[in-house]
Amino acid sequence: MSTTERPRILIVGGGYVGLYAAMRILKKMRYGEATVTVVDPRSYMTYLPFLPEAAGGNVAPRNLVAPLRSALKKAEVLTGAVTGVDHARKVATIQPAAGDSYELPFDYLVVATGSVSRTFPIPGLAEHGIGMKTVEEAISLRNHVMAQLDKAESTTDEAVRRKALTFVVVGGGFAGVETIAEIEDMARDAAKIYKTVSRDDMRFIMVEAANRILPEVGPDLGLWTKEKLEERNIEVFIETSMESCLDQHVVLKNGVEVDASTIVWTAGVKPNPVLANFGLPLGPRGHVDTAATLQVQGFDYVWSAGDNAQVPDLASGEGAWCPPNAQHACRQAVVLGDNVISGMRGFPQKEYKHKNLGAVAGLGLHKGVAILFGKVKLKGRLAWWFHRAYHGAMVPTVNRKIRVFTDWTLAIFLKRETVGLAQMEKPFEAFQEAAGPAPKPVEAAKPAADKELASSK
Repeated sequence: MSTTERPRILIVGGGYVGLYAAMRILKKMRYGEATVTVVDPRSYMTYLPFLPEAAGGNVAPRNLVAPLRSALKKAEVLTGAVTGVDHARKVATIQPAAGDSYELPFDYLVVATGSVSRTFPIPGLAEHGIGMKTVEEAISLRNHVMAQLDKAESTTDEAVRRKALTFVVVGGGFAGVETIAEIEDMARDAAKIYKTVSRDDMRFIMVEAANRILPEVGPDLGLWTKEKLEERNIEVFIETSMESCLDQHVVLKNGVEVDASTIVWTAGVKPNPVLANFGLPLGPRGHVDTAATLQVQGFDYVWSAGDNAQVPDLASGEGAWCPPNAQHACRQAVVLGDNVISGMRGFPQKEYKHKNLGAVAGLGLHKGVAILFGKVKLKGRLAWWFHRAYHGAMVPTVNRKIRVFTDWTLAIFLKRETVGLAQMEKPFEAFQEAAGPAPKPVEAAKPAADKELASSK
């Protein structure tokens, strides 16, 4: 922790907004003008659009995260959480990864805590659901899927096989569609190395409560995507929901019931609940209420953006709010960074206004869908190339860009790795078993003659 007397810009969160805003502020700031402090429970920023590709084995997990300390060498990076803010004294309470909590004074505050999975009180979901908001979840899903194929190959119990080879994804937005497409693609490739497991043995189910999937690309491309998924024997149920999944027995509202060992939840996000402790005005759904300048309403020293903020969408008109996606978060961060510098120097604030450039989605290797500038519609391989080009360009730091494109280039010449590391879920289990007390030897059974002799006595 710094003891500098320079003004402190405290950035809470190291995700899209936190990282890009910090980079912008450091770039624009004069030497010694202020201290930039970034606080996040993780020491890295995760590029969320790559999570499905990581689950499918097309991007290495370390290549979709950017270490905060490497990317922000001129800033202080604290691994921990901000648990509260006292605006009267302008201090934040920091709970570090280890040790006691302490107070950290600040002069300017950026709230970029991001979002968490939005869930509902569905019986069994907390026990059996798998989220897709972190790189750890994505890699765990990959290992889990491969473990299910191993399980199915190793048993003769038909019910166990059927349950292991049934995969349910709840949510038909970008995360849900890309996730089910990637793991189906991976499982189809992996089945080639198994003797008793084929793609025909597997069942993939997508559940969406709305009347279409991928609403971001429009109804036509959403319908086309649904048809393409169904051509791959992925069952897509729209206008329905999951009612329960107790003991991994999935019950859908439309009457479908199935045992599934893999239940992935991607049905939306909500602002980080910690915002309730920050003393800021919140909207009806828990977002920080901000002006178009990204300043929090009623505070001239606090800014917010991204998934945790309710930002007016000036490009869409009165009453519209910017959707919680990476495109807006990255661009809001730049405006926010400039406005923090302007606020520090007493200059006017700039309003955020950005017209959506379009949307791209990958549907597995060489398959995709995209809409550009609201007019140009792309399908198949060309859309997939646009998907990769866009996200490859947007992933932070040159180091990560090179690594990601290297991964993709090697994949042209090498087959996909279809090995799962299921034991990573409990990495110390083998050592603990070896280091534990030795089991007592089982007493050998006595010969029948000895038993008869003993009984006669």
